[in-house]
Amino acid sequence: MEARLGTRLPTDFKQLAEIFGYGAFDGFLTLYVPESDVPGMDFVENAEHLAGFAARSGTSLWRPYGIYPAPGGLLEWASSEQVDQYYWLTEGDDPDRWPVLASEDIPDSWTRFDGTAAEFVFRMLTERSHPHSVARYYDTHWFQSYEDEE
Repeated sequence: MEARLGTRLPTDFKQLAEIFGYGAFDGFLTLYVPESDVPGMDFVENAEHLAGFAARSGTSLWRPYGIYPAPGGLLEWASSEQVDQYYWLTEGDDPDRWPVLASEDIPDSWTRFDGTAAEFVFRMLTERSHPHSVARYYDTHWFQSYEDEE
């Protein structure tokens, strides 16, 4: 997957994808994983689709950012049932230091999180004050795997 993308990915994300696979946390946050059979959910295919769309249509949807493989561009790793998108800002050579940028389906709604994707997910699930919290809706949390669903 990293060879196809032309970049390394954050270590914690590779562990999340390996442990959980394709599915959703609390029926809300869906991870893009490598080699997903579900259209639009394969990590590399999604990255290639966004890059192609940005090349054809411009990057105004992601302003002020570009889309990877542009230097420092956004690389999407998850989405939500509410059309929120979760990206890394691919700035710098160390993917383990890439910040998370989250966007609601509203122009200019960027929220920056200077931490890992795994930490972002954990805080989203457990902290009521997190800007993208689901903790205010659920007292217990689950991961629903979509791997075996047809």
